[in-house]
Amino acid sequence: MGNSYAGQLKTTRFEEVLHNSIEASLRSNNLVPRPIFSQLYLEAEQQLSSLEAGSRADNEEEEEEEEEEGSESSSPVSYQMKPPPEGCCTTDGFCQAGKDLRLVSISNEHIDVPSGFLLVGAKSPNLPDHLLVCAVDKRFLPDDNGRNALLELRGRQSSSSTCSGTVCQLPESAGLSGSTTSEPPPNPPPGTPQAATAIDHIPSTAAFGSAAYNGKESPKQQLVKNNLSALTRPSVLGTLTNSGPPKKRHKGWSPESPSSTETWNLPLNPQAPNRIKNDGGSLSSLPHSALVGPASSPMVGSGEPVSVPDNLLKICKAKPVIFKGHGNFPYLCGNINDVIVSPLLYTCYRNSQSLSRAYEQYGAPTIQPISEEMQLLLTVYYLVQLASDQVPLIEDLEQIFMRSWRESHLSEIRQYQQMIPQTFPQVPSQIAPVTSAQLPWLAGLAASSCNDSVHIIECSYSLAEGLSEMFKLLIEGKLIKTNYVVIICASRNRAIDSCIVITGKYQARVLSEGMLTPSDYQKEVNYQLVTGKVESLGSFFSTLCPEGDIDLLLEKFYQENQGHISSSLSASANKSTALNGTGAAVCTSYEIERHQIRPFQLAVAQKLLSHICSIADSSTQNLDLGSFEKIDFLICVPPSEVTYQQTLFHLWHSGILLELGLEKQHLTKQKVEQYVLKLDAEAQIKFKVFLQNSMQNPHTLFVLIHDHAHWDLMSAMHSLYPQTELPTGLVDRLLNCREVKEAPNIVTLHVTSFPYALQTQHTHISPYNEIHWPSSYSNGVDLYHENKKYFGLSEFIESTLSGHSIPLLRYDSSFEAMVMALGKRFPRLHSAVIRTFVLIQHYSAAMMAVCGLSQMKNYTSVETLEITQNLINSSRQCPSGHGLMVVLRIPCTPLAAVAYERLYNVRERLALEDNFEIILGNPNSGITIGKHFVEQLKVWQKIEDVDWRPQTYLELEGLPCILIFSGMDPQGESLPRSLRYCDLRLINSSSLVRTTLEQELGLAAYFVSSEIHTEKAVVNDVIESDPEKLSSTDNEDEEIATEGSTSEKRSPMKRERSHSHDSASSSLSSKASITAFCSEPSPPLVTAGDRAKSPHQVLSNSTEETTNNHERQKQKVDKGAQTTISKHLPPGNEQLDTKQNIKSAQISITSSSSSPFSSSSSSSAPTHNSFILQTSQCSMTKSSKQPPIVFLPKLVYDIITSTDSSGLPKSSSLLPYHSVMWASSFRPLMSKMMTCTEQSLYYRQWTVPKPIHMDYNNRNEGRMDTFHPRRLLLSGPPQIGKTGAYLQFLSILSRMLIRLTEVDVYDEEEININMKEESDQCYHQPGDTWPDLETFKKIPFDYTIHDPKYEDASLICSKLQTVNSEDRPISRRQEDMYTHRQTTRMRLSKYAAYNTYHHCEQCHQYMGFNPRYQLYESTLHAFAFSYSMLGEEIQLHFIIPKSKEHHFVFSQPGRQLESMRLPLVTDKSEDFIKSPTFTPTTGRHEHGLFNLYHAMDGASHLHVLVVKEYEMAIYKKYWPNHIMLVLPSIFNSAGVGAAHFLIKELSYHNLELERNRQEELGIKPQDIWPFIVISDDSCVMWNAVEVDCSGDRKSDYTWTERNVSLKHILQRIEATPNVTHYALIGMRKWSSKTNTAEIKEPFSCCHVHDFIMLNVDLTQNVQYNQNRFTCDDVDFNLRVHSAGLLICRFNHFSVMKKQIAVGGQRSFHIKSKVSDIPVSISPAQYICAPDSKHTFLAAPAQLLLEKYLQYHSHRFFPLSLKNYRHPVLSVDCYLNLGPQIAVCYVSSRPHSLNISSSGLTFSGLLLYLCDSFVVASFLKKFHFLKGATLCVICQDRNSLRQTVVRLELEDEWQFRLRDEFQTANAKEDRPLFFLTGRHI
Repeated sequence: MGNSYAGQLKTTRFEEVLHNSIEASLRSNNLVPRPIFSQLYLEAEQQLSSLEAGSRADNEEEEEEEEEEGSESSSPVSYQMKPPPEGCCTTDGFCQAGKDLRLVSISNEHIDVPSGFLLVGAKSPNLPDHLLVCAVDKRFLPDDNGRNALLELRGRQSSSSTCSGTVCQLPESAGLSGSTTSEPPPNPPPGTPQAATAIDHIPSTAAFGSAAYNGKESPKQQLVKNNLSALTRPSVLGTLTNSGPPKKRHKGWSPESPSSTETWNLPLNPQAPNRIKNDGGSLSSLPHSALVGPASSPMVGSGEPVSVPDNLLKICKAKPVIFKGHGNFPYLCGNINDVIVSPLLYTCYRNSQSLSRAYEQYGAPTIQPISEEMQLLLTVYYLVQLASDQVPLIEDLEQIFMRSWRESHLSEIRQYQQMIPQTFPQVPSQIAPVTSAQLPWLAGLAASSCNDSVHIIECSYSLAEGLSEMFKLLIEGKLIKTNYVVIICASRNRAIDSCIVITGKYQARVLSEGMLTPSDYQKEVNYQLVTGKVESLGSFFSTLCPEGDIDLLLEKFYQENQGHISSSLSASANKSTALNGTGAAVCTSYEIERHQIRPFQLAVAQKLLSHICSIADSSTQNLDLGSFEKIDFLICVPPSEVTYQQTLFHLWHSGILLELGLEKQHLTKQKVEQYVLKLDAEAQIKFKVFLQNSMQNPHTLFVLIHDHAHWDLMSAMHSLYPQTELPTGLVDRLLNCREVKEAPNIVTLHVTSFPYALQTQHTHISPYNEIHWPSSYSNGVDLYHENKKYFGLSEFIESTLSGHSIPLLRYDSSFEAMVMALGKRFPRLHSAVIRTFVLIQHYSAAMMAVCGLSQMKNYTSVETLEITQNLINSSRQCPSGHGLMVVLRIPCTPLAAVAYERLYNVRERLALEDNFEIILGNPNSGITIGKHFVEQLKVWQKIEDVDWRPQTYLELEGLPCILIFSGMDPQGESLPRSLRYCDLRLINSSSLVRTTLEQELGLAAYFVSSEIHTEKAVVNDVIESDPEKLSSTDNEDEEIATEGSTSEKRSPMKRERSHSHDSASSSLSSKASITAFCSEPSPPLVTAGDRAKSPHQVLSNSTEETTNNHERQKQKVDKGAQTTISKHLPPGNEQLDTKQNIKSAQISITSSSSSPFSSSSSSSAPTHNSFILQTSQCSMTKSSKQPPIVFLPKLVYDIITSTDSSGLPKSSSLLPYHSVMWASSFRPLMSKMMTCTEQSLYYRQWTVPKPIHMDYNNRNEGRMDTFHPRRLLLSGPPQIGKTGAYLQFLSILSRMLIRLTEVDVYDEEEININMKEESDQCYHQPGDTWPDLETFKKIPFDYTIHDPKYEDASLICSKLQTVNSEDRPISRRQEDMYTHRQTTRMRLSKYAAYNTYHHCEQCHQYMGFNPRYQLYESTLHAFAFSYSMLGEEIQLHFIIPKSKEHHFVFSQPGRQLESMRLPLVTDKSEDFIKSPTFTPTTGRHEHGLFNLYHAMDGASHLHVLVVKEYEMAIYKKYWPNHIMLVLPSIFNSAGVGAAHFLIKELSYHNLELERNRQEELGIKPQDIWPFIVISDDSCVMWNAVEVDCSGDRKSDYTWTERNVSLKHILQRIEATPNVTHYALIGMRKWSSKTNTAEIKEPFSCCHVHDFIMLNVDLTQNVQYNQNRFTCDDVDFNLRVHSAGLLICRFNHFSVMKKQIAVGGQRSFHIKSKVSDIPVSISPAQYICAPDSKHTFLAAPAQLLLEKYLQYHSHRFFPLSLKNYRHPVLSVDCYLNLGPQIAVCYVSSRPHSLNISSSGLTFSGLLLYLCDSFVVASFLKKFHFLKGATLCVICQDRNSLRQTVVRLELEDEWQFRLRDEFQTANAKEDRPLFFLTGRHI
């Protein structure tokens, strides 16, 4: 061969390879042939290099695979898969060039087949959808007799033998750390550094030989020579970071370095003894093609073929499993069906060698990968320490390699990272590696201690001779004790070849069965049942029974006892019916749990809601909650009829359909079924209806709930299951369809207990959208008080730990022993078949034993007998016949049918058909139970419906039954609280992944009443019907922890052995303890091995004889199939009614009369009687107070109960799901401390979906991420109440949506109504649309404030009023102003104003958030005008978006802002609002109602937000398409008065500019529109009253109020006749209590607030007070009226104001200027004496003044308090002096309108910042009471004195020095000064 083929394609070579490949396909039933071209191009090169160069070089394929898979996958950070290489075929059914290769296409084409050739099809079971078709030379095909033609001489077998789709797994012994061997291997002889490297992992830092020490041995070698003892001291050299082993290796010594602090290093406990069963729990292989790599063979067979012996399976009783290791693997020929070959170990080796690439970032090119010799040596050590009942696990081996490599290079990596200078001579830190010559010797040395469990075969030339020798030894029976054969071919001049053969019958069986896919597993079992292969098993069972066939025994028993057996056994049932009839004792404890929400479920529902809100609140605009009006939903469940009915049941009882308004009263089942979708063949029709509904109802939010979401994650393109089964890939087809992904109104919620497969690198679900069920405790605090305690996986595991009286997880050793024995006897039968038949046999025998066939007790196990006895007798303990449920889990449906049929027949023969029911639970069908039991259930549940049948397992509450639970996976079915035993002994334990394991155990998850202490409840319970319950334990030292006694302390040895809960070898039976004092325990079953492990302690007197009995009764369980012994079984007739005299011979099973407890039976009898009397209550009630007992296969039990070094159960570190794979072999281990979120992130980094997974194609395609924005994942333990939680979520989501469409508006009656002037005069008719100007001028101005927000304001007197003190309300506290104002909830109309949270399609452009474009561009424009009162030029800035520039005029050359365009008075348009709207705002960038699009009904309008300079950026961010008017920085701390002042002055200045501009166009100045609107930022809706005057009399009218658009109101007001004559126009504030009197007069002349139209032309000389913070609108109204201008309020229009809890006035916080610590400061401290050392406050002086006067004005005006007849005279201003003081406003302006003060005497005078209009003569017109007080307020002390002098105040007022005050401001903050005086 060699050169001629290297890289060239020759015809003969092509034919040879082609035919070899086809031959391999035809011969094999489980191979995937290697691609032909790979063999042609790659194999030749490899053979050339291996044959000619004499040493193994890596071939190109391996290097490529290492680069593509290894470097990427082993890197701890970079784990994303690369795109396929260029030129690779990426589309199924098409070649690289795009040619259609599908059979459908090819069949239509004519294919020329050369003469002498035939078309041959080759198919592989691993690729069921693919078929290879080739033209093949007939000479190379077998002839008719099956003889091979030309292939006889070249019989080459494709080396990629088994299952590219599977991975075998080997147990975690963690780099030989924490692992133990049966016998410790001997210490390596001195001077063998290789042994030290292999065993102790001394870290090495550089590749230097020992020659550096001048021929002497290096320090490390010397350390090794001294028996490694020096390593126990701390290392002096710095590079040695490991504490070594003691002199004689401790059983559990861990070579982990305690000083290893690298982030991946997991905290292991060196020197801690761990049992193998604990730390290296046996694990089976699992289907996990991740590590297998490509489907083709990883290496090519070479050398002579090895012939597999003909009768291998027959002789060995097992198919050996061969794992290829290093180097070349020979071809196998002959009887190749009797061996299984796997490339898994090769892949593991290859991946571990690529590990060092991940560390190249440290700049350490000298770091070498772990050598092949070391890999093999570590593998040998790993196999040596496995127990005989353990199975290797590949993941453990990967971790061993990882830790070994990392430890040996840790110090080196650190050295490169830190560049530590060497202060001593260079140390050669690399110990000479293990050479290939030393390897066989070292491996043999390691294997020498394991009692021949591992056998080493060394070959000199090739693996072929080693394999041949191994087959020979197998045939000769010399490997009976050997579980593993390691074959090594090592020579000095070339690389090693190796393979490992699993020859142990148990291990080989588990590994080979684990390689079957679920589909193949079912096929295999089916095949064995159909072909009758199991008959040999049945005939074997028949030979076991000494009395002959069991069926004959049954028939005989039936004939003999037909008359009276039923009457005796079902006596209790019949009796209970009679009792019911006579009204005697009836069990009252029966209840089926109805739908109720627990605190946990509410918490989870709220978490779901907050996630939905966060999606809606994000800037991505993926969910617009504001646009939805209601909720609709669809719940998708797996195609299990029971799960479907169960979901309907929950939905019906939750009342959610009525609550959401989806259905009206009188629900029918058909209506409820519309909302639950069973994912079966008919699902697509129902789903299409759902999609159509979602498209037709864009304002409905559809929640698509995918329950049990880990079920069927198949890609729609692939399917593991045969076509005849349920349609798979349905979830992918429906839930991942384009319509669901793109619909903006569909939110998908995945709900599952096992979310791991949805947490991969390609998941659709963002980690931020995951909701995990909360833990009940945080730092020891009970977060949610529940009256029930949840028992899940962790609680079950915890029960197996020491300190727990009765473990809830158990295994059955005698059952396992029998299965193992039969497995050896019947090697061709699948273990599932054997296990099922053995268990059926056990149940059958147990039933017969309980019914009186005592000899059958030898043919069942203690556990099965316990289950059966409790089941049969449970219904007899309860007066109503309530009983227990036993779940018998049989995943394989055909086996479940066999079990059902067999157990049904046995039950019939034993006349137990009325005692308990046997139910076959098939996921595809409903529940079928007998009529007798249906009637019982109807009585218990008080159901009168004649046709009622139970449809869920929950409805079987209290029914004594065996539920045979079939189906490959549970599909979310819940079990009732009467469940007592969960028998999982038949679950598929060879092919385990985390999800599979946990969902099987999830069946037993349970809620227990937390009022009862679980431990005590379990121990005190006698749920078994029998007083003399047999003992099923050899450890009677399980003390009885009754309430009154304390348990004895266990010995430390006993505590150590707490992990092995075999019922026959430890304290597993839940009832053994009770038996110790209440009945006669039987001699239990025990194994010699377990006896040695757990020495008994000294027991109390009551159990002493038990111990003696144990010592006498040692039995061996592992000698053949008959492993059980005679046991004492209790008589079944000792019931409450002791007078019942049933023949004990028939009913009971009696054992030898020489009972070891006969001496103590008399003393225990009274105890037993009294005990039974007090506890003989309903067994169902008691079972609901304690979790069920779970029986597991031994293999699974070991996995579940063993933990790693961090305490994490071994099961948690398994591969999470069948259809995912690990991204890298070298990932960090999971830790027990990981939260659910951390576990999710771990899986998201370290797992990738396989091609069959629906997320496989969800990769980055140039997008930012692959997460779907509206997809959530809810995960929580099984049976914890997730359904209730998501139904509650729908409820609160619906309420929130309704809440989003509602708003809290102020709803308060007008105040001071009783002070209105009552006049009979009616100025306008109720139906008038507009006021008549002349009529309106006659209406007097109403000075009184009626706005309820001014309830705390001072009353304004208009004339001599008589106001009683009780008419005025008591002042509310400051904070009450906002919290206690009355509001009402209103539904938002289509004309509402919105805040920034509202997003709808119509608004997008208006808001400037159109995702297709960038944010709207805006420009900043300066605008200056001078104002004489301020004495300086005012500089304002406008931010004008491009889209709004048409509202402004710009100068042509420089684009300077000139003016804002104003319309004409005469302009009329339906779609145009003339008045510009100004909205001053602060602190409400999110909550301010600035979106007027809907309020204006789409009309064109000009809206300007008036903001402070420091808030400009945030407002611009939230409102990019709004015009902003930015106030000067000097107003940053000003109040609303400053904003109003500037708005008005700017508007007037703009009016002048527009008049000048338009005058040039020929327009008169008076024709320019002079009005502006000033609106609060909380105005939400507007209403109009419609008056109907069609009554008979003129005065009769009716009115209605409806919501209208702001456009309607403004256009109506703007159209008012003579509108420019009005100075201020406003409207009512809405109130639900508005009465007819208020709207009788359609127009009022009074105060207007909140939303006003201001005529800036008429009010040119009336200014807002720019200093004011409160009441500035009242102050302005009074100024306008006194100036003789008209103020008109339209009473038929009203504005609703939303309650907004943030911003506005509340944004002002008064705090100390000295410290930042918030201290509450009372208003009394707002003023102080001048020059005092008072604490200054950081607040504007004007605000301090206003707040002080509001709360403490009575200090200045003591006579005015509640003296409403004598108000305070307030000149030119209105200041709020509090509700108990009245004020009288007068204007000093000439010609102003003032009230007549002739008859009025004032109690005080307030002069606030007086201007020159106030003169002494003006003040002398007013009269004051004697002792009246004066308060003068000025800007500084100087002006204060000048004012006193100018106004000649000292003539009438007396002043004192101490009456001077100032606001508590620092000098630089310009305080205001006060002077008070008394009237003389």
